[in-house]
Amino acid sequence: MMDSVSVLSDHICELGEGPSYDPATDTLFWFDIVNGKLLEKPLAGALKIHDLGVMASAIAIIDDARQLIATEVGLQVRDVKTGKLTPHTPIEADNPATRSNDSRVHPCGAFWTGTMGKGEAKDAGAIYWFFKGELRRLFSNITVSNSICFSEDGAIAYYTDTSTGLLMRVACDPATGLPTGEPKVFVDHRSFKGYVDGSVVDRDGVVWNAVWGGRAVKAYSPDGTLLREVPMPVTQPSCPAFIGRKGDRIAVTSAWKGKDDKQRALDPQAGMTFLLGLSVRGRFEPRVLIA
Repeated sequence: MMDSVSVLSDHICELGEGPSYDPATDTLFWFDIVNGKLLEKPLAGALKIHDLGVMASAIAIIDDARQLIATEVGLQVRDVKTGKLTPHTPIEADNPATRSNDSRVHPCGAFWTGTMGKGEAKDAGAIYWFFKGELRRLFSNITVSNSICFSEDGAIAYYTDTSTGLLMRVACDPATGLPTGEPKVFVDHRSFKGYVDGSVVDRDGVVWNAVWGGRAVKAYSPDGTLLREVPMPVTQPSCPAFIGRKGDRIAVTSAWKGKDDKQRALDPQAGMTFLLGLSVRGRFEPRVLIA
């Protein structure tokens, strides 16, 4: 039986990405990266669209009044009430050719954040670690940073350079979120359709991955075995997030970026945000520690 997939938001993003759920307000946030927009949808309420004036791709909760936003010039603090952005930590701010991309909060409160070339130039990006005001570059020569996510105990991190087709796994220090070993291949996706895009890890250690160009969300066991594949109604699903008061549902963003009018006509829901018709043992993003 095919898993049912329904539309959570019919607002069409050119590049829908970076979904993150705030359990305190029962609200899903996500981005239309290339158009500089932050989307905010209470699960029981109406969509709000915020024009950021800058390309941004990821959001984390600092506290009830502030959020941390990954943007093309680095990390900025957003005032929840006013929407005002205040620069916090520059990342590649002097390089107009790159922007932020996939990012996620480690269980300890550290933030892994990736960059990439705006035109997907080879090796133009990197993945950084940010914790209590300190910034370090973890991995260089990344073309498209994606799939940053962590096991619940903080001992494992996952990431990919989408251009390689390899989803990587690396041991981490649970107390700091810093890698403690060398990355190893977790899933080799090169012989399958589509590309490894955004991922999340549930309480059972299952990695849920959106397959860009593959019309699917795939779930992998902690040893890398494919457990299930959920067909999607769009060609380019981009990133999943656990949502709902129990974190037991999955929302998935998507994109029409790169498609001409004819291709878009064949993919009419491209750019919408979806709800997967299955129940999972998801978990909430930790709050990020900026100081």
